[in-house]
Amino acid sequence: MRILIPSSLRSYTKAMHVEATGATLGELLADLDRRYPGLRFRMVDEQDSLRPHMRVFIDGQAIHSLAHAVRPGDDVNIVQALSGG
Repeated sequence: MRILIPSSLRSYTKAMHVEATGATLGELLADLDRRYPGLRFRMVDEQDSLRPHMRVFIDGQAIHSLAHAVRPGDDVNIVQALSGG
């Protein structure tokens, strides 16, 4: 499936959109990491949870669980939240 990569992670992919496969969000991120080593670590912490500053939207719905099922044709967007003061 096609995945939108935020500009902050494009140093890994060199592209705005990439392809990956998997039955769950976790599998999808693992496939991305096989293709683009180090990408998953930027998104997932040591407790196997999405990092607080990362957001994933599948078909417009915010997803918080790596166990969430994905299907071919789903619209997957990865977004990095910004903070400041």
